[in-house]
Amino acid sequence: MDTDARALVAFRNSWEYSEAYVAEDSVLTDARSRAEEVGCIPIQPGAGATLRLLAAVLVAGHVVEIGTGTGVSGVWLLRGMRSDGILTSVDIEAEHQRYAREAFAAEGIAPSRTRLITGRALEVLPRLADATYDLVLIDGAKDEYPECVEQAARLLRVGGVLALDSSLWHDKVADPAQRDPETVTIRGVLNSLRDDERWLPALLPVGDGLLTAVRL
Repeated sequence: MDTDARALVAFRNSWEYSEAYVAEDSVLTDARSRAEEVGCIPIQPGAGATLRLLAAVLVAGHVVEIGTGTGVSGVWLLRGMRSDGILTSVDIEAEHQRYAREAFAAEGIAPSRTRLITGRALEVLPRLADATYDLVLIDGAKDEYPECVEQAARLLRVGGVLALDSSLWHDKVADPAQRDPETVTIRGVLNSLRDDERWLPALLPVGDGLLTAVRL
């Protein structure tokens, strides 16, 4: 094995170690299994643990999640939020949200702490209040990422945090030869956030990439 191959293996081993560093319990693994059954891709464990950390650091009381899925990311967020915090989660698939409710119930989350809205993000987000939220997670349709980021800029309070999942998009964003529409869109959003004076961003190589940015 040559030097480059050994370095790649070492990097992969380190990534797998960090992904498993905070182990998922049965609530999360059951929700992850339901996601596989219905064909949606949940946030990976390393990114989930990062979301929990961010919610805890922010002492988050109000969080918006775009892409409910079967509740994997929602459980991670709720575990970091205040005990009276409310998660507003938007998804176009009502079936997915039904499974998410099962995950939240298994976690012991009171129904009053989750507000699940079925619908397209770009139709729902404009109805939410300005500068009210501590954290916004975007993990929905990739072609809607630019518009969702603009909505997040309006929704977040100063000092609030934007989290953008799948920011490395299966390792394609870093490869300039990859020009499929999803990759081009995500790459453009990352560049825009980096150059936008409203944000203080960092791109974290956890899960499938998690762009985080503080609203200035």
